Amino acid sequence: MIKRLLLVFLLSALLFGGLFGWKFYKIRRSMSNIPMPPPSVVAVTEVKSTLWQPYLNTVGSLVAVSGIDVSNEIAGIVKAIHFKSGQSVERGAPLVELDSAIDDAELKGLKAEVQLAQVRFERSEKLVAKHYASKSDHDQNSALLSEAKAIVAAKQEVIKKKRIYAPFSGELGIRLVNIGQYLPAGTAMVSLQTIAPIYVDFSVPEAHLGSLQIGQQLSLSVQAYPGKNFNGEISAINPQIEVSTRNIKIRATLENKDHTLRPGMFADVRIMLSVNKEVLTLPDTAITYNPYGDSVFAVVSGQQGLTAQLKQVITGETRDGRIEIIKGLNAGERIVSAGQVKLRNGMPLTVDDKPAPGERGQQP
Repeated sequence: MIKRLLLVFLLSALLFGGLFGWKFYKIRRSMSNIPMPPPSVVAVTEVKSTLWQPYLNTVGSLVAVSGIDVSNEIAGIVKAIHFKSGQSVERGAPLVELDSAIDDAELKGLKAEVQLAQVRFERSEKLVAKHYASKSDHDQNSALLSEAKAIVAAKQEVIKKKRIYAPFSGELGIRLVNIGQYLPAGTAMVSLQTIAPIYVDFSVPEAHLGSLQIGQQLSLSVQAYPGKNFNGEISAINPQIEVSTRNIKIRATLENKDHTLRPGMFADVRIMLSVNKEVLTLPDTAITYNPYGDSVFAVVSGQQGLTAQLKQVITGETRDGRIEIIKGLNAGERIVSAGQVKLRNGMPLTVDDKPAPGERGQQP
């Protein structure tokens, strides 16, 4: 009985094994007839050695060369306003006039007292010469005349200060007062800013002090005008290091002829350093970014033609669509700049005659 069971089991195993082997043979044969995919078509670029000017990046704030809130030194009622909001004015231009009717009337009376004091002084001068009056009376009349003149001058100065003029040329802001309004002393009437040229103040770590000097070029950008750079130069370096931060304060000057930049703007500042450095660069499209590191596909020639070889690289800063290669490549190596998404290490490839889309139209 056992022999029969073993015989049945053996025959069944041979039957199923034969069927499985025949099926496996057919699958292998059908797979061998599948044509190999053609090599991937990619765009290729070369690692270039380029001179880049190094720079320091920092942030700063724009500051007016001169900027104040125009205010009145003496209290009074607004009689006339001689400007419009946003107007450009020259130094000495009239801005606001306060009512001075009472002061003008008082000035007339004070001038009359000066005339009377002048007459008394001249009369006593003649009498003293003829010895008809004492020298002390003449000195008293002289003092009274000087006092009357001083009072007139003081009143004239009060009237003058009720006429407010632009202390310097610049751009006026929004008017803050109205005709007929009573203004206590020190009331802000309008903002006046000189913004051409304009300053930018920023700080850098003390370690970079040796690479900074007066006249050094820089550029900045502001959020209001994305993609636009404004050029200037360092005009002042603070002689003292800030103890709390170990930074040094720098001021640069920009022409700002079109009044594009305004005081108070936040600026990204780039300070150009004097010594150029040689760097290896690639188009940023050639880099594959991964959590475990950046990589590129190098084009390698072999017996089977051109193949892709995966290489790990260390990248640096990016400028104008090109990225610095710190480690991993040499100048002149051919690198896939477009089409690397479909590549695997060791895959055959064909080089497209056209450059990558990001490099078309660029000078070699």
